[in-house]
Amino acid sequence: MLDGFLSWAGHGLLHAGAWRIVLYTLVTTHITIVAVTVFLHRSQAHRSLDLHPAVMHFFRFWLWLTTGMVTKEWVAIHRKHHAKCETVDDPHSPVTKGISNVLLRGSELYRAESKNQETLAKFGHGTPDDWLERHVYSRLAWQGVGLVLIADVLMFGAIGATVWAVQMLWIPVWAAGVINGLGHWWGYRNYASRDTSHNVLPWGLIIGGEELHNNHHTYPTSAKLSLKWWEFDIGWAYIRLLSWVGLAKPRKLPPKARIGAVRPNVDLALLQTVIANRYDLMARYARELKRALHAELQRTEASARAQSAARSGQRAVLRAARHLIARERETLDARSRAVVDAAAQTSPAIDKLLRMREDLKAVWEQSSASAEQLRQHLQDWCHRAEQSGIAALQGLSLRLRSYA
Repeated sequence: MLDGFLSWAGHGLLHAGAWRIVLYTLVTTHITIVAVTVFLHRSQAHRSLDLHPAVMHFFRFWLWLTTGMVTKEWVAIHRKHHAKCETVDDPHSPVTKGISNVLLRGSELYRAESKNQETLAKFGHGTPDDWLERHVYSRLAWQGVGLVLIADVLMFGAIGATVWAVQMLWIPVWAAGVINGLGHWWGYRNYASRDTSHNVLPWGLIIGGEELHNNHHTYPTSAKLSLKWWEFDIGWAYIRLLSWVGLAKPRKLPPKARIGAVRPNVDLALLQTVIANRYDLMARYARELKRALHAELQRTEASARAQSAARSGQRAVLRAARHLIARERETLDARSRAVVDAAAQTSPAIDKLLRMREDLKAVWEQSSASAEQLRQHLQDWCHRAEQSGIAALQGLSLRLRSYA
């Protein structure tokens, strides 16, 4: 009997080898990631797709077993993050709470916010509220993960406790830490969204596509997170597969900018098209600002043969603004704004581009203006851009008037 017990403790009922245990751990944690990104995030928090009731219940059951998270709590906290992004009310912003705090204590921040009844009442509407949710998934949140612990130990012996620990830490580390932390601190940005969101990687494989965080903050209600041809969102691949067998239906996707003939005048239809494609337009504007700054650097370096102190100072100012010039002004702190302002003072073209960008943004930010007033504002902007003598502004105006 003792020998049998020792054999079970060492190998479990399955007598699985190391690679089988590793494979089991990776598969189960990946299913958890898929449940979070497809069910909790895209379906529940943003309503970007409809799932078949059987698929929804599978994900609810799986998350109860592997995370103990309550759907209403997760959804409410995430919606609040979008509504209060980068402010003191944001539940997990590295801007206000510090990157190390979010990276290392992301799960603690989540648990603290989950106890805020005001957050749950205001942002948790529309989530499941059936008998199972009230009496099992919400009420017995930790009994599910306890069952998984028992199952892991029975299957694999003592090492099953380690497998269970990895399963339990997977979401706090990757979602609460990496996405909420690194996703607002490091990476690349396709779009100048009004926050600090970044795409951590262009290949959304490890965290189900959530790596494409800047894309998500730009189009939060889109069921698809990959927007460039070279980006990949495995969560979207699973949604397409579920759609193919009739178990899912995407409701919203990001708009695609289409270019047609240049319109002679700005009408109300073009105004609406420009507003719908504003992120594409502002991303192009950001690239033009970078090109203009690069051109100014080349010009000052070419004329630096005279070795004048003034030219040397201009180059230093322009270099300091290279990584800031394309960012939205409201996302910069006071010191960074001063750097950008100093660069604008050295170049009339950059100064004009920056001022015209703020003026263009007023087209979709003036909530009190009528459609006719916005149309006239955009018409005036195009006229001034094309009369500016700055090639970048002229090109931007022509592209704006070409949106179809």
